[in-house]
Amino acid sequence: MDIARTIKELRESTGMSRKEFSEHTGIPVRTLEDWEAGRRTPPEYIPRLISYQFKYEELIGKEENRL
Repeated sequence: MDIARTIKELRESTGMSRKEFSEHTGIPVRTLEDWEAGRRTPPEYIPRLISYQFKYEELIGKEENRL
């Protein structure tokens, strides 16, 4: 799977718009648009970092709810 599709699927899996995703991750909207359209290619580790961020936030949320 190419990086552009991976990033788009990550964003869509969160249910966020590009703007919301941008604000949440700190990645500029224009950069996300360029990545998803394949006009620019991010480093290969970027999708993993984004994925880790959301998994971490999910785990922290579950832990806080448990306490």
